[in-house]
Amino acid sequence: MHRIGVLALEGVMPFELGIAARVFGVARDPEGNALYSVTTCSLDGHPVRTDADYRLAVSHDASVLAGVDTVVIPPSRDLGPIRTEGCLPDALRTALAAVRPGTRMVAICTGTYVLAAAGLLDGRPATTHWREADRLRRTFTRVRVDPDVLFVDDGDVLTSAGVAAGIDLCLHIVRRDHGSAIANEVARACVVPPWRDGGQAQYIRRPVPAPTAGGTAPTRAWVLERLGDPLTLADMAAHAKVSVRTFTRRFRDEVGASPGRWLVQQRIERARYLLETTDWPVDTVAARAGLGTGASLRQHLRTTIGVPPHAYRRTFRATRSAPEARSRGAGHDGVAGEVGPV
Repeated sequence: MHRIGVLALEGVMPFELGIAARVFGVARDPEGNALYSVTTCSLDGHPVRTDADYRLAVSHDASVLAGVDTVVIPPSRDLGPIRTEGCLPDALRTALAAVRPGTRMVAICTGTYVLAAAGLLDGRPATTHWREADRLRRTFTRVRVDPDVLFVDDGDVLTSAGVAAGIDLCLHIVRRDHGSAIANEVARACVVPPWRDGGQAQYIRRPVPAPTAGGTAPTRAWVLERLGDPLTLADMAAHAKVSVRTFTRRFRDEVGASPGRWLVQQRIERARYLLETTDWPVDTVAARAGLGTGASLRQHLRTTIGVPPHAYRRTFRATRSAPEARSRGAGHDGVAGEVGPV
């Protein structure tokens, strides 16, 4: 079983603190066995002040981090010199120094400051809440800050934007460790989408569509039931009963990507799901996913995740019987998609 340690710092945000326990805690293999254990700690094992009107009692101190496989740092509103000067307090520095080499490090929202101050993000890509991106970039000039994405997976170090993006990241980790089917079941249990399209850009100073404007969600659901069909932008606009121009504008406002790009992403994700869960030939998978031929599927997979279909299938099929190997990075799979089976 993969062991996860969550470090609650003073001023921790309760919602984000609970994400790891909620998402990883419901992950089960097909036989119903838990895939992760989650332990929450504070630096000294004492109750932690939150940014709400209450404190949280924990049962462990930071010494537990020395024995886990993944460390999660939720955000805090009381980072003090970590945020303003890029300096770690001695107790926190000691706790992080005890983490074993090779342990996966995960930061949610402003938890990224902690990893940056520890030197774990030097020369690496990372993200945080878009409101903090400029400060993070100024304070840690060696970090390659990307303010537009919901999360960044750089192998053994992963970071996310704020609030719900922490859910996106944890679901991505489950998907990376155990495949689409299990990640989708976790998402269903948590009543959240397995994947959200677009990045933080869709949340930054975008005008909210007028209440009378028709949304594109019904059309997206309609498309997801017909990914194998030769759908066009005109077909989607016709389903939404608006012009192509209006549909495209509304779609970008809601999703943060063009209809065409979104459609390709969903077809790639469908193909990946079929590669993981069926024995169909590559040409059949490509046709069922709406990608045409096996050659087209090979090109799309190489472009998006860097491997051909047979290698992708072999990686996921071979490692399902060895969750520990997957949890340590085997079969890393890049970008996920919005849905699994529909």
